[in-house]
Amino acid sequence: MANRQSLALVVDDEPDICELLTLTLRRMEVHCHTAATLSDAQQLLRDNNYDFCLTDMRLPDGNGLQLVRHIQESGGDGGLPVAVITAHGNMESAIRALKMGAFDFVSKPVDLERLRSLVQLALRLGRKKNQPLQESDSSQLLLGESDNMHRLRRQIAKVARSDAPVYISGESGSGKELVARAIHAQGARAEQPFVPINCGAIPAELMESEFFGHKKGSFTGAHKDKPGLFQSAAGGTLFLDEVADLPLDMQVKLLRAIQEKSIRPVGASQEIPIDVRILSATHKDLTREVAEGSFRSDLYYRINVIEIAVPPLRERTGDIPLLAETIMQRIADNAGVAPPQISRGALDALKKYAFPGNVRQLENTLERAFTLSDQRVIRAEDLLLDREPTPSPTPTPEDAVAEAIPQHSTTMELYPGQFDPSHYRSLDEFLQNIERSAIEEALAETRWNRTAAAQKLGISFRSLRYRLKKLGLE
Repeated sequence: MANRQSLALVVDDEPDICELLTLTLRRMEVHCHTAATLSDAQQLLRDNNYDFCLTDMRLPDGNGLQLVRHIQESGGDGGLPVAVITAHGNMESAIRALKMGAFDFVSKPVDLERLRSLVQLALRLGRKKNQPLQESDSSQLLLGESDNMHRLRRQIAKVARSDAPVYISGESGSGKELVARAIHAQGARAEQPFVPINCGAIPAELMESEFFGHKKGSFTGAHKDKPGLFQSAAGGTLFLDEVADLPLDMQVKLLRAIQEKSIRPVGASQEIPIDVRILSATHKDLTREVAEGSFRSDLYYRINVIEIAVPPLRERTGDIPLLAETIMQRIADNAGVAPPQISRGALDALKKYAFPGNVRQLENTLERAFTLSDQRVIRAEDLLLDREPTPSPTPTPEDAVAEAIPQHSTTMELYPGQFDPSHYRSLDEFLQNIERSAIEEALAETRWNRTAAAQKLGISFRSLRYRLKKLGLE
């Protein structure tokens, strides 16, 4: 607890409920002021500095949403954490309150254990309010001095002061997980687990067990109880990456878990309460997915209470020199060598390139240049940007007509060594496969004499050693 006793404002016109709430908070060593009307609450807010506010949605002279708006307008981004009490099942009002800036909500009848958890989070957030992030936090990787990166960091700081679900949109490789980790690091749950999960990487038949856990004997192979991802993230943050890849039946179960704040492990007879913050992301257009019927609209509105858009790299090219320097330093540190310099020509080439794969593609490009170059300076030709995939132009109606007409003169057949998307998941996998084959062949011809193999490949021994480690050939 803080040095002074925490002070809360409880706003409710029902004396019995007000007494129950204040008694619960006092047992947590939180002193309370009470108000029965919106106007009384606004007067108390002007006269006192509170650490937390809890308000009923229905008040004699207004409603809780008006109080949330008043607190947000008077407190700004670092304002007072306020939670609203809603009627059971009235998710629409709860979501409206969260969108307006409420910290969280509780439903009637109030679950006192849930209330205590909510208050602890709000008070913890107040203590973190003026603490700067440490260098080890993920937000340090959100580098850049462009306007949209400054805006992104301001948005992160603002939503971190809430416990509302956040949807992070952006292209592949733009840094959506870094944003999620920064929100977690700046929020009240920072000391608890951050559990990321790629929703598209879990087999459909195992998805419910992975999310909610299972009981021993609930299915073949369930030899013991297993906690799910929700339990693993208890008290912390669950990051649902590529949430659009969830099958519809799992979307229904996820929606219930989020709304009821409880889950039922596979094979269990009772639900268990959960306390996690939900952050989600996908590179797909969720509004289009909803319109096409592949994503439930009710789940969309539940996870998209607050949306943060991560800018693509091509919209912040001025940040590329700083990103490139930082990435190259990390690559060199991992290899145990001093980082090479990046020439002005190489930086200019990087700034002119569109980077459809965003920061992730920039990392791959620099890692390849570091591996292939034997010089102390990375030059433009070392980047091999002419071999990178370029974004396909948006098709026009004329393109569609032309595509429908056979064009025998433009037919292109694959030749050995050409990249075939049907055989490789990415260009990087294709290039690594070529690199691995060349190294294995050179090692076989030299009977695994690495010095001789490096000479045969025309690279330094240091470069060969780095590649062997990277490709798992040591």
